[in-house]
Amino acid sequence: MTTGEGNDTGIRSGKALKAAARPRARARRAAVPVALRDAAGAKAAAHFLAAIPLSPASIISVYWPMGDELDSRPLLDALIQAGHGVALPVVLGAGQALCFRVWRPGDALANSSFGVSEPLAAAAAVTPNVVAAPFLAYNAQGFRLGYGGGYYDRTIRALRQSVPGLLAVGFGYAAQAMAALPYDDHDEALDWLVNERGAQQFPRQRSGPG
Repeated sequence: MTTGEGNDTGIRSGKALKAAARPRARARRAAVPVALRDAAGAKAAAHFLAAIPLSPASIISVYWPMGDELDSRPLLDALIQAGHGVALPVVLGAGQALCFRVWRPGDALANSSFGVSEPLAAAAAVTPNVVAAPFLAYNAQGFRLGYGGGYYDRTIRALRQSVPGLLAVGFGYAAQAMAALPYDDHDEALDWLVNERGAQQFPRQRSGPG
């Protein structure tokens, strides 16, 4: 990785390219047919459990679906049925890493100021071994295009420093693949990608392209 003005210019350029790519990625995800959406969550959940190596003590963070994201509730149900602990991410504030709180079926959720459904503050905080992350798009190298806040990249980077064997798993539709996906030095590559068609593992690589 280079340093100095040239590297800063590249990062700023990457942010601009990502901002330009997000509307296209949102439109592509929104265009996924309703008939496919109805079955995709359950299919992706089955592929997740079949492919991702989970120990009995694993704690898996799964997002609560928002808007037209792939429905993750079948995955939450399947993980709980399999005896795994699950948690939902909580946004603490801009520029901060996510925290994770235990969730069980029937637990109330609060709608945060960021528009995310989260466990109540009284729910126990935990550290996950596996993080299933939503995205707007992904590429063949295992990079994801997020929503612009950097929460998952920041969090995955921190967890990789403290959780041996942490797995970052992108969870979305196959139609969200984007060949010319912009990414920069702040981005963390995924270990796995799971969608309704199957699961793909990526060689572990360091952050960013530089």
